[in-house]
Amino acid sequence: MRNELERAYAPWKLGPLTLRNRFIKSATNEGNSPGGTPTQALVRHHRSMAAGGVGMTTVAYCAVSADGRTFEDQVMLGPASRPHLRAVTDAVHAEGAAACAQVTHGGAFNFLSKLSTSSPVSASGGLNPPGFLSGRLFRHAASASELRSLREQFVQGAREARAAGFDAVEIHMGHGYLLSQFLSPAYNRRRDEYGGSAQRRARFPSEVLAAVLDAVGAHMGVSCKISIFEGMRGGATVDDAIVTAQTMASAGAHLIVNSAGMNVESPWHIFGSAMPEGIGGENASAMMRFGNRMLKWQQPPIEFQPLYLLQAARRIRAQVRAPLAYLGGVTSVDDIRSAIAEGFDAIVVGRALIHRPDLLLAFRSGELSRSGCDHCNRCVALMYSAGGTRCALTSREDIAANRTPAATADQPVG
Repeated sequence: MRNELERAYAPWKLGPLTLRNRFIKSATNEGNSPGGTPTQALVRHHRSMAAGGVGMTTVAYCAVSADGRTFEDQVMLGPASRPHLRAVTDAVHAEGAAACAQVTHGGAFNFLSKLSTSSPVSASGGLNPPGFLSGRLFRHAASASELRSLREQFVQGAREARAAGFDAVEIHMGHGYLLSQFLSPAYNRRRDEYGGSAQRRARFPSEVLAAVLDAVGAHMGVSCKISIFEGMRGGATVDDAIVTAQTMASAGAHLIVNSAGMNVESPWHIFGSAMPEGIGGENASAMMRFGNRMLKWQQPPIEFQPLYLLQAARRIRAQVRAPLAYLGGVTSVDDIRSAIAEGFDAIVVGRALIHRPDLLLAFRSGELSRSGCDHCNRCVALMYSAGGTRCALTSREDIAANRTPAATADQPVG
């Protein structure tokens, strides 16, 4: 098993990009962009991940349009955010790692006070389950012209990411965001070429991927993140995800990241453990607090297990030839060895690195063999607090400094 560990720490190619190893820090919605402006705290977060030894760190949820945000305090890719994101990418590069922007659109899942349309866009119209938390009870089906516009928004977002110094983009197709809504039979009831079978539901997301590859794929790594099962009634299954992954492989994805679950209907499947109290923090609306109680009521008994998505991910690996990243409960040296032995090309880690950013260096040196993260998911709830995403067990953040814009010239970065 020594060879597997050596392979994990060896250089690896992601499309045109060479990474120093196979470890990727997952996108974890850091919450450090008040008013949409990336801050010094975001720089520190990703610099610490780069200094801690990852091959690439992923800046979470970079929206491709104003309507594509899920919250007001979220980065939108464009000229206004470019210098601040450049501060992030420069800091990551200074530590020897690559930087990835997660580009996405929330579709019917958002908590924005204003939209440019009377209802949020989705694959199909009708009742909007996420909207019960925000008061937007209905969604509308994307028209042909909206589909063209949305494709172009993803392309322009990827170009903006490149202009801000990112080395790669991750197109988010999971967790209940817009492209996931096309993939999900629970959301997609279309009767045109974008609805029906799993192949047809995957068509629009694959068109987005192909367009992004055409625009930046010669210069940037281009990955996509999917939910390999949704874990909700009427939702996509592993069989559907096999078709999705095969479709994205055919479209040319440089890497497919296997996640699971939905933000609203089944978030526990994303994390493999129970959700904490207080999602939304002190700013949570009465509707969101009610939604939190409903989610806790619906949540099945669940106990964290290492490599909790491995059984389902194996089925994807057996059917898909494209590079695949394993995500889900990698917490030890043995987990790393197992994921590489199973044939996964990269390893994506989130909470364990939030708990200790230099964990991979500690693993490699032999200082540690297992993470101290207890998977309580309180870091998820802290995303909505003034200090942003951080480990509840270890954090000593200076909250005031978190609101300093990333590119402020008279404020040292680091």
